[in-house]
Amino acid sequence: MSAIKVDGDEGQTVRLERAALQLDCGATLDHVELAYRTYGTLNKDKSNAILICHALTGDQHPAGINPLTDKEGWWTQVVGPGSIIDTDKYFVICSNVLGGCGGSTGPQSDKPDGSGPYGLDFPVITIADMVRAQNLLIDHLGIETLFCVLGGSMGGMQVLQWAAAHGERVFSAVPIATSARHSSQNIAFHEVGRQAILADADFEGGRYFDSGNRPRKGLAVARMAAHITYLSEAALQRKFGRNLQDRDEVTYGFDADFQIESYLRHQGMSFVERFDANSYLYITRAMDYFDIAAENGGNLAAAFKDSETRFCVMSFTSDWLFPTSESITLVRALNAAGANVSFVEIESDKGHDAFLLDEPEMHATLSGFLASAAAARGLAS
Repeated sequence: MSAIKVDGDEGQTVRLERAALQLDCGATLDHVELAYRTYGTLNKDKSNAILICHALTGDQHPAGINPLTDKEGWWTQVVGPGSIIDTDKYFVICSNVLGGCGGSTGPQSDKPDGSGPYGLDFPVITIADMVRAQNLLIDHLGIETLFCVLGGSMGGMQVLQWAAAHGERVFSAVPIATSARHSSQNIAFHEVGRQAILADADFEGGRYFDSGNRPRKGLAVARMAAHITYLSEAALQRKFGRNLQDRDEVTYGFDADFQIESYLRHQGMSFVERFDANSYLYITRAMDYFDIAAENGGNLAAAFKDSETRFCVMSFTSDWLFPTSESITLVRALNAAGANVSFVEIESDKGHDAFLLDEPEMHATLSGFLASAAAARGLAS
């Protein structure tokens, strides 16, 4: 069977076959579209499909060249021909999440009634809503069971939601640097970012597209605050320390005296060129609402009762955004549910973003887990 989409294509957008999507907030979203990209070839019995779920500011281009930015995909170290997620062996799918700004239905999308973009009229969404939309995409592709669902951070939340809500369709799952619920601290950081966006005069009540403006300053500050949480003190000290930026002494002013200040400003300003402020509000809120235990009477193990999915949970020692303690809570719940689970805490000083970087132990763990799961699945080596 030929590939539905082959590596190197820019991807496509599909209008999901079901006319409307019922959301957790009680609203109904009509004419949902998901932008997605695939790599490799779907085998004859459709048993080699891997769904990659992206993080907060990611998109549907984990590998190859992203046509929106002209840069390499965000997981090129992991996805590709002969790589850990081998696109010569697996059929890899990645979609832009519902509410995103990479082509999927979100605040930037036009309303079905033709009155212009949604803006803040877009209904509030959840991680479960994102997964419901992905579930329809998998239906559209004619796949009954996914060989693996994997992702880090918010992507890991989607993995857990897949396993809890649609476990019969998930043979194996790899949640990385994530948690079964968003912590109070993480909600607090998100609120700081949202308030920076809302306070920007160019936000215009979320209808900045009417004037052609964008809340660039507010979104940049939101990105700067969030980016700090993706790093670690050791990584910041190693890379920047207290080094000055293009000067020999401090200016006694508010310019970017230190390299770390210049770095954060660059991160903020480059981010506003590729991301939508309204989408940032909606996606961070979706993460805040995520709490699988709360959806199961406060019992996390109940969410995975009788699960036949194989799990590999990974955390990083220096990740203070999603610390190892939260992965341990998840693993204990999976054990209590009788699930097949393995767990690895990876020694790294790179912080939360370690899952996106060159981490040999993570790569070896993922490679070994996929090989074992593939053997159990009966996929040819």
